[in-house]
Amino acid sequence: MLVQISKGSISFGTEDVFEDIDFLVNENEKVAIIGKNGCGKSTLLKVILGQEELSKGEIYKASDITIGYLKQNAFTDERHSAKEELLEVFKDVIKMEKELEELAERLKDDHDQAVIDRYAALQSRFEYAGGYTYQSDIESVFCGFGFNVDDIDRPLDSFSGGEKTKISFAKLLLQKADLLLLDEPTNHLDLKTIEWLENYLANYPKAIVLVSHDRAFLDKTVGIIYEIEYGHMTKYHGNYSKYQIDKKNNIERQSKLYQYQQKDIKRLEDLIQKYRYKATKAKMVQSKIKFLDRMEKIEDPKKADTKTFKAKFRCKVKGGKSVLSLDHYAYGYDKKLGEVTLEIERGQRICIMGDNGTGKSTLLKTIVDELPALGGYKLFGHQIEVGYFDQTLTALKSHKTIIDEIWDEYPELDNFEVRSLLGTFLFSSDEVLKTLDVLSGGERVRLALAKLMLKEANFLILDEPTNHLDIPSKEALEEALKDYDGTILFVSHDRYFIKNIADSILLLNNGSATFYPDGYKDYIDERKENIKEEKKEVKKEIVKEERKPRLNLKKIEAKIAELEEELEAKRELRYEPEYYQDALKMQSLDEEIDEIHNLIHHEMEKWEEAMLIEEKKNKKN
Repeated sequence: MLVQISKGSISFGTEDVFEDIDFLVNENEKVAIIGKNGCGKSTLLKVILGQEELSKGEIYKASDITIGYLKQNAFTDERHSAKEELLEVFKDVIKMEKELEELAERLKDDHDQAVIDRYAALQSRFEYAGGYTYQSDIESVFCGFGFNVDDIDRPLDSFSGGEKTKISFAKLLLQKADLLLLDEPTNHLDLKTIEWLENYLANYPKAIVLVSHDRAFLDKTVGIIYEIEYGHMTKYHGNYSKYQIDKKNNIERQSKLYQYQQKDIKRLEDLIQKYRYKATKAKMVQSKIKFLDRMEKIEDPKKADTKTFKAKFRCKVKGGKSVLSLDHYAYGYDKKLGEVTLEIERGQRICIMGDNGTGKSTLLKTIVDELPALGGYKLFGHQIEVGYFDQTLTALKSHKTIIDEIWDEYPELDNFEVRSLLGTFLFSSDEVLKTLDVLSGGERVRLALAKLMLKEANFLILDEPTNHLDIPSKEALEEALKDYDGTILFVSHDRYFIKNIADSILLLNNGSATFYPDGYKDYIDERKENIKEEKKEVKKEIVKEERKPRLNLKKIEAKIAELEEELEAKRELRYEPEYYQDALKMQSLDEEIDEIHNLIHHEMEKWEEAMLIEEKKNKKN
């Protein structure tokens, strides 16, 4: 057991966030916490971290547990370089390193035994903490996330949102924590990086607790799901797809139990009413009344608070068959990122995909004239009206109220119509008087979608519309767009959303655009085919390697043992007067120890390679 919460409750003032929850994380478990926005998911992570306290209940943590936390705003000062941020992990090691340098300087003139003993003890601790390798570890992990080594000196504010998330992950990796806490880890990541992250987390050798609304990501990474709903927590075993099945079965089971109990309650109430005023039955009546009072009532699952927003997008005019023509249409800022040639016809639903930095959002902004085109031409069809959803939502950050934001654009609507509309997007009663600058990300998205619905455009251009939405809201948007009879061009990294909405894919890559007319499956099939070809090439290389003289495992193991003996002998020399009384000899000895460390590392890599070949050969046989 790493973390356990028993009968835990959190309240802010008179408002309960969650109540009497039981939560458990064991070693190596991959756990997700899901639920609507505001249900307390991130708060629960803070409780585990010790940043929040339970109002009631107990939390137990394993002794000496180390926790790594990835939060949505990870950096305190983005003027720092990436290297400075990563060096934060090694503050204690750097402190030891400075003290060692100071002691080495003292030992040139001072041979006091206490100083020598302090130097020797500190050097052992420094070595154990990775002091001789931490600089190379930082570069190795940083470059492993796809960065160039030169990028490490760039300030954090020069990186994109996805790149910052990668740097946060690099920092977590270097911490080597017993438990990783991840809050929306896929935010701002492109599909390629998300897939890499899925593979990394699935193979992470320790425990993970994550909060995410990315359904495909949950399918690939976790084996346990805790859902917070109506202030209570329910545990499900399996990934997100299994959770959906189990939850549906639970609702059906609870519905049957509820109906059965209601019949029993009705029978008892009728019995009480029938004999209430008969003296001979008074004892029996009182017994039944007490039984009803003590009965634990089953909630009706159909009356549970499952409300989410309800949108209905429709076209005011049908528009022409040809919606948009792009011919060598170039997009970018100060330089060209790429160009697209594409014909979009009425009713198509095209998803633009590509790695971060390929210009997906830039292309949309250029199409809607927020940015100037850098070449080629664009032509909208007859009577095409565009509705644009901007993922930055910058237009919704003023001091205007929600209701005024709608009225300013649609003054012809009366008070009842505006309030009814906002009610369907979950803005009820006094909430419509909230100012835009205090709205959460999810509330801003809902308001932007309400405005988009009122526009009744026949061509929707959507830039990451599912950002900030919880899972029920994503599903509500999917249902609304499925019923829409217009044309959609959108950018998204949400694979569930893409599979449900897109009938074709436009992939941006290295300045060019590839169109997949048969949708996401067509794109995935081609990617799988490409990966197969790459694997064939790798297999050819492996075969070539296997034809070479086989690496002898026993010889490598003997070499490692020999080097480890030599390393131990060199370490013992540190306690000889010949060395600890001579700073130059001690420095030379440390360099020899470092070299042996490097040789052992090299031999271990050879051993792992030999073991991999041996395992593959055994599988074939």
